[in-house]
Amino acid sequence: MRSILFGLSCCALALASVTGFSAKATAAEELKTGKVTLQSAGPLAFGEKGILFIGDPKAAVVYAVDTGDTEAAPAKPVNVSKLDAKLAGALGVKADEILINDLVVNPSSNKVYLSVTRGKGTDALPVILFLDEKGVASELSLDQIPFARAELRKPAEGAKQRLEAITSIKVVKNKVYVAGLSNEEFASTLRVFNYPFDGKSSNAGIQIYHGAHGKYETASPVRTFTPIELNGKEEILAAYTCTPLVRIPVSELKDGAKVKGTTVAELGNQNKPLDIVPYSKDNKTYLLMANSRRGVMKVSLENIDKVEAIVSKINGTAGLKYETIESLKGVEQLDKLGDKHAVLLIKGTNGYEVKTIELP
Repeated sequence: MRSILFGLSCCALALASVTGFSAKATAAEELKTGKVTLQSAGPLAFGEKGILFIGDPKAAVVYAVDTGDTEAAPAKPVNVSKLDAKLAGALGVKADEILINDLVVNPSSNKVYLSVTRGKGTDALPVILFLDEKGVASELSLDQIPFARAELRKPAEGAKQRLEAITSIKVVKNKVYVAGLSNEEFASTLRVFNYPFDGKSSNAGIQIYHGAHGKYETASPVRTFTPIELNGKEEILAAYTCTPLVRIPVSELKDGAKVKGTTVAELGNQNKPLDIVPYSKDNKTYLLMANSRRGVMKVSLENIDKVEAIVSKINGTAGLKYETIESLKGVEQLDKLGDKHAVLLIKGTNGYEVKTIELP
């Protein structure tokens, strides 16, 4: 479990552990061995003891699989050039038929895992891969693996909308948080599952004020998020397209609830946030956020509880302060490697690469 406490002004903000379960049951006791048949490979998240959570938006299912990858290893840098070409060779397709959907680091082993779409059109197949310390990719076999599944209630309908039924997953203690679209009145939904899965979930509709648009919205999904603890209370810090950053109290995520988030930043329109990690440096807390059109942002969380909520139309940016890391281009996914480094998935003119950096 990795949980770090920081003082921010007069408040206490902790980076919520995304790798811990409660002790009420071990994951392996709740999983049954069988074949996992993915319809799609979307967002990933790791829990404790090598348990990988796989979002399958097309099937509207979240799988928990026991990777067996629990051997502790040092957090060594992972750097791989021309990754898509190497994956294509291993999977028997062309490099332009490889789409990497997510990247996560297994905190139990410090190995990098990828969710990948192999091929195009009706021949496209979802694959989960992992990289060894030399950057060599291997497929995680799902033919006979301990697993459990949780189905989404009332997922978004329609081919395009269904792909956004699951946009991001995080695990905190014995809770699995899943962001995405539903077919409810408030389409933007945060779902909370108990883990081990018990067949139940809480589905809360989320409303936010979008300063760039000058209105309250309920239809745009959370693109990426991170759990935090603020003044002893659990919250979700969520990023949306165009790019509001919003605080959402976990205590309000009750089944059927309509929850109004607090917009604490507007980070620029015509942009899609892609991935986000919280970290500490020099006794301060930050978010490192990859974006489609605005590069990689380092967002300060200092005095986040004192930032005035954005409730009126604005031009440009407002709220939490940030800087753009100019040296980082084309970053699509990222995750922490230990406490001082991050692994980046970068797409450039020569295809995909994986690169390890010191957190800025």
